[in-house]
Amino acid sequence: MAVRDYLADRETFKNFFSTFCAYDETGNKCFKYAIQLQNIAHREQVPFVIDLDDLHEHDDKLATALTQNARRYVNLVADVVSEMLPDYKQREVPPKDALDVYIRHRLLLERRNQQPGEQRNPNNKYPPELLRRFEVLFNKRSTDKNVAIRDIKADSIGRLVTVRGIVTRATEVKPMMTVATYTCDQCGAETYQPISSMSFMPITMCPSDDCRVNKSGGRLYLQTRGSKFVKFQEVKIQEHSDQVPVGHMPRSLSIFCRGETTRRAAPGEHVTITGIFLPLLRTGYHQISGGLLSETYLEAHSIENAQQVMKNQSETELSQEELDVLSEDDLYTTLASSIAPEIYGHLDVKKALLLLLVGGIDRCADGMKIRGNINICLMGDPGVAKSQLLGYIDRLAPRSQYTTGRGSSGVGLTASVMKDPITGEMMLEGGALVLADQGICCIDEFDKMAENDRTAIHEVMEQQTISIAKAGIMTTLNARVSILAAANPAYGRYNPKRTIEQNIQLPAALLSRFDLLWLIQDKPNRDNDLRLAKHITYVHQFCEQPPSKVRALDMTLIRKYVSLCKQKDPTVPEELTDYIVGAYVEIRNQARNSADMTFTSARNLLGILRLSTALARLRLSNMVVKEDVDEAIRLLEMSKDSLNQTGEDRQVQKPKLSGKIFALIRDLAGDSKVVKVSDVMDRCANRGYAPNQVDKCIEEYEELNVWQINQTRSKITFI
Repeated sequence: MAVRDYLADRETFKNFFSTFCAYDETGNKCFKYAIQLQNIAHREQVPFVIDLDDLHEHDDKLATALTQNARRYVNLVADVVSEMLPDYKQREVPPKDALDVYIRHRLLLERRNQQPGEQRNPNNKYPPELLRRFEVLFNKRSTDKNVAIRDIKADSIGRLVTVRGIVTRATEVKPMMTVATYTCDQCGAETYQPISSMSFMPITMCPSDDCRVNKSGGRLYLQTRGSKFVKFQEVKIQEHSDQVPVGHMPRSLSIFCRGETTRRAAPGEHVTITGIFLPLLRTGYHQISGGLLSETYLEAHSIENAQQVMKNQSETELSQEELDVLSEDDLYTTLASSIAPEIYGHLDVKKALLLLLVGGIDRCADGMKIRGNINICLMGDPGVAKSQLLGYIDRLAPRSQYTTGRGSSGVGLTASVMKDPITGEMMLEGGALVLADQGICCIDEFDKMAENDRTAIHEVMEQQTISIAKAGIMTTLNARVSILAAANPAYGRYNPKRTIEQNIQLPAALLSRFDLLWLIQDKPNRDNDLRLAKHITYVHQFCEQPPSKVRALDMTLIRKYVSLCKQKDPTVPEELTDYIVGAYVEIRNQARNSADMTFTSARNLLGILRLSTALARLRLSNMVVKEDVDEAIRLLEMSKDSLNQTGEDRQVQKPKLSGKIFALIRDLAGDSKVVKVSDVMDRCANRGYAPNQVDKCIEEYEELNVWQINQTRSKITFI
């Protein structure tokens, strides 16, 4: 690489700033950088932003050199701007803060006391960092590609790089000292110390000529009024899951934001950051303990929320060939069959998962938010491909997090409070639900979670927020996420004689928050077992799905179509309101009149509305029709039918059951005359009695003073 002539580069920058002409938003020509210089001179603007596309158009070699050695060119451009500012100052600007008053007063005092031809003592010379009231920022070229965090290595130090990732934590904005000003207690001289690293050693002895000649040894005292501070914030980003190789830990990178780049990112946001990759130089004890290793960071120059960028990338126009593939008659079934095509059957479950990907519409009425995200819980026997379905949805969704109940804590799902190593303050670091904001969080082994950890997601599933009150931090984080959970029965296989809570061991408060509870059972059937065995052996042999009438669509095409569906905002017409209300009332009547083992409440009505709007989105329509409502009700009924066992599984209520239940309890108590209610429930459930029948029997005999029950209703004692 040739040695750069930096003096020539200074002249090139001067020419570029004064002559470069561009088009503004209205289509008129304007001197882009001359206007920025004028605004900075009049203290109307702080950041001086240079677009490398413009510089490449003016001088491509200089743009390339700037990208390769950005750290050096930041100072060079700052010197050029400081030199050009007086030419663009057209009026006197009143001081805006205390530092302006301080600098103006010192310059006037220096002019008054300085003799003609006298040079200022270099020890007391004003540093350029103190006089600058602007920041130099670079914007990347539009043709530059984003670099993965794990691909940034030592050869990138000092260069301008662009990375993308998800923000896992962001500290509070603090003032950071860039120039320290000291005053001598003997001679009164002022000394300035520019600070370029995260730590510095204060000057204690006065270096002025008076103290050195008189040997008075004046001591320096730091004065904050004359020192310069800038806003500082540390942001930590983690690479996306699609950039992490299988079996590897996700890498993270620290981002140092100064001045105008602060408060641009919040935990959970996907961001694209352009900055200079630098080593973190430490001094003193920290350097001794660190040894030969050096931490690195990215000095941010521009931060943009990549959510819109990712949206635009996924919403690329569909080609004519893709449109022909999507123009089939029954696109709904085709898309559902294309979800995990290697898994045999479960068409209705796949349809529900497709609607979960599309999602409903959020509604806000008088400050009350009604969520549009759909939550689904898959329950069933082991080996029915629940985890495979979750894994496929995790790969298919643009934003997703996959976790298991056993390996996740409540803090890992919501947010953790930790101490920042730089600022020393307590801060929040987002968990899986925060990082999956506006996406899908797949939680496998949902029933294996501890009770304390499981309650952390109650608020997320309904209010779509996470409230934190820890270590003096009281805040609310967004968690607009759809939850797809998978749970196994408590005793290995699903027992139809038990209730849902007894089978899955999840509280009703949590189960009622799921729009669809789907039970997938492994029932022995010769014909189904034969087809399933042939399907599995074919997939195992050829690593693809068997040939079928419906050809599975590509995952990229499904992702594009789903993002296209999310642009729609369907509404429910007035003529359908009475139909939906009547259907809900009928569902409530059926639940009251039959031995319904599911939860039928107003949340089911909201679930029907969410599924209906998702179906309308799937048709790329802005209006919900009666067929959408019928399909939503059908899916809800199918999920209920999977839980409400029919035929020989459902127990028919028999008359005069109290005597039989009483005999069971008496035999269970034996000579001890004390029996646990949980043991009674288990014994009666095995005999086919419903819990409400057992509770009724216990209450009847308690009124007859046959036995007594303690306050916690956990023990029965015979009198």
